[in-house]
Amino acid sequence: MSLLPRLGLRRHREEEELRERVSALQAALDTCRGAARRWTGLRLSVVAAIVMLALAAGFMIGTYTGPQPVNNALATVGFASQPPDANAAEAAYQKADYAQALKIAQPLAEQGDEHAQQILGLMYYRGRGLAADHHEAVKWFRRAANRGNVSAQFYLGLMFAEGQGVPQDYAEAAKWYRFAADRGDAQAQYNLGLAYVEGEGVEADNVAAHMWFNLAAARFPPSDTRNRSAAVKNRDVLAAKMTPDQVAEAQRLARAWRSK
Repeated sequence: MSLLPRLGLRRHREEEELRERVSALQAALDTCRGAARRWTGLRLSVVAAIVMLALAAGFMIGTYTGPQPVNNALATVGFASQPPDANAAEAAYQKADYAQALKIAQPLAEQGDEHAQQILGLMYYRGRGLAADHHEAVKWFRRAANRGNVSAQFYLGLMFAEGQGVPQDYAEAAKWYRFAADRGDAQAQYNLGLAYVEGEGVEADNVAAHMWFNLAAARFPPSDTRNRSAAVKNRDVLAAKMTPDQVAEAQRLARAWRSK
């Protein structure tokens, strides 16, 4: 008599037993999760009640006046909505809701939020939601760039290179491109490669240019076929003018590069 059917039957029974154990474990976990949710809700209710009682007592004895203590207390226990941040301004900008983007970004930028400053600079630069003003764009890009915002560093370099809102200054452009390129910004890496090819603001250096083109080609997203193709084309055209040793050195530098 063959043992195969019996082995198969035993395996089937083992599988059934395993499924039963898994089902039991799942049920236990569901019970635990339900209890945890009930306990969390109860705890929040108790905390909220205590906070409200404390506030009521504070108002009665004159410690609190006005709505701000209530708002702060509600925020503490998670019942008050938080004010929109720069990410909300960015989302509004991407949806072309420039009025909302400006409404959110303006006060945040004035308070020193570097992301909001970059968004406000971009709105002035492109004339989105307000009149284009390159001087204002430079002002906000510079504030954000000084705080380390990579996008603002790139745009500030671009404005110095083009003489927009500031006197044209290739050295200053290369400086800001380099800050952003060192942080991995593909556009800044590409423009810095062009600067090394032309010797604009930096000493002409084909090895450095090849390295930056190579890095940009690798960092442009696959969807950005135009810029990625441009970086590859410039790298390859430049390689044809370089010695094998120079190309090897540029490739070595690209492999060794790390974002700062």
